[in-house]
Amino acid sequence: MKSVQEQLSVIKRGADEVLVEAELIQKLGRSLPLRIKAGFDPTAPDLHLGHTVLINKLRQFQDLGHQVIFLIGDFTGMIGDPSGKSATRPPLTRDQVLENAETYKAQVFKILDPARTEVAFNSSWMDQLKPSDFIRLASQYTVARMLERDDFSKRYSTNQPIAIHEFLYPLVQGYDSVALKADIELGGTDQKFNLLMGRELQRSYGQESQCIVTMPLLEGLDGVKKMSKSLGNYVGIQEAPGVMYSKLVSIPDALMWRYFELLSFREMAEIEEFQADVVRGANPRDIKIKLAEEIVARFHGEEAAATAHRSAGNRMKDGELPADIPQVDVSSAEDLLIASVLNRSGLVRNAAVARDLLASGGVRVDGEVVDRTFVFKLGASHVCQAGKKSFGRVSLIPEENVKQPLT
Repeated sequence: MKSVQEQLSVIKRGADEVLVEAELIQKLGRSLPLRIKAGFDPTAPDLHLGHTVLINKLRQFQDLGHQVIFLIGDFTGMIGDPSGKSATRPPLTRDQVLENAETYKAQVFKILDPARTEVAFNSSWMDQLKPSDFIRLASQYTVARMLERDDFSKRYSTNQPIAIHEFLYPLVQGYDSVALKADIELGGTDQKFNLLMGRELQRSYGQESQCIVTMPLLEGLDGVKKMSKSLGNYVGIQEAPGVMYSKLVSIPDALMWRYFELLSFREMAEIEEFQADVVRGANPRDIKIKLAEEIVARFHGEEAAATAHRSAGNRMKDGELPADIPQVDVSSAEDLLIASVLNRSGLVRNAAVARDLLASGGVRVDGEVVDRTFVFKLGASHVCQAGKKSFGRVSLIPEENVKQPLT
């Protein structure tokens, strides 16, 4: 096992905050495998690279010799985590949660070592609690303390409804740490309140408090909004190799260092050398290719990554893709159909040309042919090709107080 300082360096890579670092050092100094917990609510069937930031950190803990627990929140998923939401989220049914959970397990083992991963479902202990147990759990926290949570506070101050069951979410997440006897819990920066709840509840139940490692929310392909399927600025880990590759090699240059730190398993010293190469004049696209190949290989294998790279290279050689694709920003108040985006971005002369190209299969988004029904999500960023020679990495930027019809 690595020394405490070596482990701490790995743990802190890309982390936003470590609480409490002195306690973590003490735990690491025991030279025993620690229990590392990260919870995921199966609210959607497909994961994207934003979700893998936590899973990658779990893998790093595995490589350090610790026991990781991939917690599937099949119980909390039916509550719906209100973090960052301005309204009550509709809970999922048990069947929906279980169906999504099965797909999660298949996807995460592209990163985690199954032999060294404990998969847990929080329904296995939450379903066993009696009403009196829930009352005891609820008695551990006050309404005033709950309203310290930013999203609850904002909704309360603006008279937005907060359902009682939403107060249960952080309590249940905290109790998960009690049930699992977690030494460390990982979570996004938006989860800090819930993670701290775990520390407090462990103390209340006579356990040593867990340490907390918060990870940043990964920006999407536009480099602005957090990665999200609803915004369209995502890379799904089950997307076709060529689509993944195309998206990653066309991210903004400044964004690739963030992706390297949070998504790559390369040593930071190697990444810093890449940065030095760019300063010395290396083409940033050549560095992004290394990132794209690594990510595609992780989820689809080395052969698929090589094929995606050769395919993209052939398309450039044949004039299908230029080496440097210009960035084009289009402002809008809402989602737009692809014809409108092409017209506004200047990739076509007018709307009629856009419609003709779409009808003839002459428009590609991230390398895939699309038709006139393709909706460009607000906040999304895609490589668009109109005809043989018109290219652009188009970002649909939110525009405040402008109502733009879906045309």
